Amino acid sequence: MELSNIEPQIIWKNFSKFNAVPRPSKKEEKVIAFIKEFGENLGLETTVDEVGNVIIKKPATPGMENRKSIVMQSHLDMVCQKNNDVNFDFETQGIQMEVDGDWVKAKGTTLGADNGLGVATIMSVLESSDIPHPDLEALFTIDEETGMTGALGLKPGQLTGQILLNLDTEEDDEIDIGCAGGIDVTIYQNYPTEAASGQIVRIEVKGLQGGHSGMDIHKGFGNANVILGRILYKGLTNENIQLISIDGGSLRNAIPREAVALVSVRNSAEFIDNVTEGIKKEILEEFASIEAGLQINIENSTSSDKALSQEDSKKIILVLKSLHNGVYRMSPDVQDLVESSNNVARVELKEGGLKILNLSRSSVDSSKDSVAEQLKSVAELAGMNVEFSGSYPGWKPKPGSEIVQMMEKIYTEKFTEKPHVVACHAGLECGIIGANYPEMEMVSYGPTIRGAHSPDEKANISSTQKFWSFTKDILANIPLK
Repeated sequence: MELSNIEPQIIWKNFSKFNAVPRPSKKEEKVIAFIKEFGENLGLETTVDEVGNVIIKKPATPGMENRKSIVMQSHLDMVCQKNNDVNFDFETQGIQMEVDGDWVKAKGTTLGADNGLGVATIMSVLESSDIPHPDLEALFTIDEETGMTGALGLKPGQLTGQILLNLDTEEDDEIDIGCAGGIDVTIYQNYPTEAASGQIVRIEVKGLQGGHSGMDIHKGFGNANVILGRILYKGLTNENIQLISIDGGSLRNAIPREAVALVSVRNSAEFIDNVTEGIKKEILEEFASIEAGLQINIENSTSSDKALSQEDSKKIILVLKSLHNGVYRMSPDVQDLVESSNNVARVELKEGGLKILNLSRSSVDSSKDSVAEQLKSVAELAGMNVEFSGSYPGWKPKPGSEIVQMMEKIYTEKFTEKPHVVACHAGLECGIIGANYPEMEMVSYGPTIRGAHSPDEKANISSTQKFWSFTKDILANIPLK
């Protein structure tokens, strides 16, 4: 089945057009131009602010002028992840999509339904002539996935809407009213190198499912960097290890699926057979029920690169073993909500230069700071440098707001069941936007998406139909001013 034959056709048509435009985070020039041209071709007031956010304004349809004005918001960028055996350039190619039963997938890459389906929905409302809605501002932000710089750069006074509809959640039975803030924690150091004194071993961890470092952090998925750290730590028991290189993970907001290290050891056969095979078996057994594709390969190798000293190597291995990864604290106030967490997202050691990238999240700022400070303390004990950056606030829930009550009522009447009114552990832009627009009511919702931030990402077709129908009813029932 082609995407053009799927209902609602207007959504999938716009999603296909949008997904044909390359849009990696921080490289959104092409997609900004695409959305700007889209708005201008409709004859609507279209502006691009100084950071690259696109705002398109559409007047209320007849009879809706007395309703509260709204902002519909989604982000233009996407997480770019692909399987190792896939040849794909996210900067020049559009996403290649296919239909699999009730799901739309990409061929070996992230799909970009996060947040492309939200963008396509707003595009569909903007170009419609038969969907009732109040005064509407469409806000398309940039760089949500790697810093939220679009939302951070949005200035007070650019928007006049009284209600914000953020279309960036991934369960169609949820109405989201709160989210986590985050902070980037970067650990780094440069080390002198020397000739490797032993035999070279390559350690590879691959086949993990990965996932969203906020929404999936509580699910117990394997983190390739953490698993690699465990293996290296076990190797210290009987060996003096020299690290040559490490390449693990990629983006801060994606749970690492793969990691590779080259090390120098005294006796590679002993290291492989006696030291690491035991821990390899333990790890595979631990993850057997949740990471069926996990592979750990430990084998002889070669390298012409220089190594770190045994002493510096040990410091790095101890830090990798000590850094907190996963849930840090569950919320005592909201049932089943992760309050704070950390993702050890990227580990790179190359020619003596070490970088460890973390993303710490929390819905409570003091808890977020506590996670970051714990990471900093561990790293500084080992003589490493630590930098905090990209901090953004969370979004405090307001369950009694008028828009939330209205959406609950519509959902219950329309689908004969109550929606789940929740807060999430992902970083939504609502908290940042709300800091500059404190009087604006905000809510987030979306269609069902699975595997966001990984090549397994897929969007549910039936859910998208439900989401579109729900959206049209919301627009038609926005409260009076």
